Amino acid sequence: MSELHDLGALDLWQSLQRGETTPTTVAEHALERAERLNPRINALTTLTPDAARQRARDVEESQDSTGMLWGLPLADKDLVNRAGVPTGFGSRLFPGVAAAASDELVDVLDAAGAVSIGKTATPEFGLAGYTEPLATGPVRNPWDPSLGVGGSSGGAAAAVAARILPFAPGSDGGGSIRIPAAACGLVGIKPSRGLIPAASGNTSLGGLSVGGALARTVADTALLLDGMIGRVNGRIMHHDTLRAPEQVTGELLGSAVRGEGRFQLGVMTNTPFDDELDIVVDPEADSAVDEAVRFFSDMGHGVEEFALEHDGRYAERFQALWHASAASLPVDGEQLIELEPLTRHLVERGRAMSARELIAVLAALNAFERSVISQFSRFDAVMTPTLALTPRPLGWFDPEDAEHNFRQQCEYEPYTSFVNVAGLPAITLPVAQTAKGLPMGVQLIGQPGGEATLFALGAQLERRIRWHERRPALA
Repeated sequence: MSELHDLGALDLWQSLQRGETTPTTVAEHALERAERLNPRINALTTLTPDAARQRARDVEESQDSTGMLWGLPLADKDLVNRAGVPTGFGSRLFPGVAAAASDELVDVLDAAGAVSIGKTATPEFGLAGYTEPLATGPVRNPWDPSLGVGGSSGGAAAAVAARILPFAPGSDGGGSIRIPAAACGLVGIKPSRGLIPAASGNTSLGGLSVGGALARTVADTALLLDGMIGRVNGRIMHHDTLRAPEQVTGELLGSAVRGEGRFQLGVMTNTPFDDELDIVVDPEADSAVDEAVRFFSDMGHGVEEFALEHDGRYAERFQALWHASAASLPVDGEQLIELEPLTRHLVERGRAMSARELIAVLAALNAFERSVISQFSRFDAVMTPTLALTPRPLGWFDPEDAEHNFRQQCEYEPYTSFVNVAGLPAITLPVAQTAKGLPMGVQLIGQPGGEATLFALGAQLERRIRWHERRPALA
């Protein structure tokens, strides 16, 4: 019989429904894994064993065991408030300050029956695409502890890859789910702007940051995303291995389990950063795309290469929006000195921007959004590498020179942020491995509201490649 940590989230849910295990047993197992493995990878900034055990008992004793996430363990990203648990925001400015009330997303996850065991690590205020905060220390990649995990949902990715958790929620404002998922060999979904009411992106500047999910399989990612949406769309999941009371309801999960359909795919041959920065795509990244193209072509999907047309000014505008997004951080006066150099630079540059400049940037990026959606309209999904380079060594990103740091992040992850600007859904799939056995992901970008198509495509590819059977060294 498989160990509990080797079961995917959907398999674990079914085992719970059959009475083969209990929420308290599952929570204890996740806590034991965390206590044993977290010192080696630093994925979790806070463990809440007493609260997790009490929550698991409450879930177990409840009359309703049909919640989409009933009894399943996860951890909240350390940007999200859970009442009574410290929210550190990856910053030295907030050591051990317990939240007075929970954010809406936490309430939605609890209503679905999930059991939180703590908080996952993030860079300071989630503003970087790597997770090496001074406050809590770097998160190490379970595939190779000398490497980083990307960011900003880096702790979530490391915890799932190490099989501490079956899945984890994250947030994505420029690639913050897809980057660490790709670096850690996981599936990661950034949904369309507005899909998750409790983490819609509509309240963030430029509509960039949305909630999403990371897991080892496509179905598990869809299961968590359905739970985060906080609504049930009817019993549309049909699979001959499921029998009552094991039926799960959820529109996206149904698409991920069935994995049906033939689609037209575009393969994007450039990035919106090419005209302003020296973007070099590693052969290992191109090879992952080539492998996905081969499989999809063999399955009967149409595949066509194309280049994204743009005016060559995306990098400067996205950087300006990145600066502006930091301007509203709750940090003033002498507190600025306690910020990490990158964060302090972003705050200062953002606050120096005039309203007129910001309005011009937002207008230009809005036009870019409409152009991207129009150019992508002839495809069901568009494919790119998720990352241009292999997972980066710890310490690779310049901690002092913010301008250099920005260029490094764009060189590593030039395919992700423009999807946030366009508000489109995107999924990363751990298609390939490098010669050294490191994961390399492929990104599929969908039409507005096109998550079901992405999950269907991902499920078809997963059946061929079976990436969930790969195991990192620290798992």
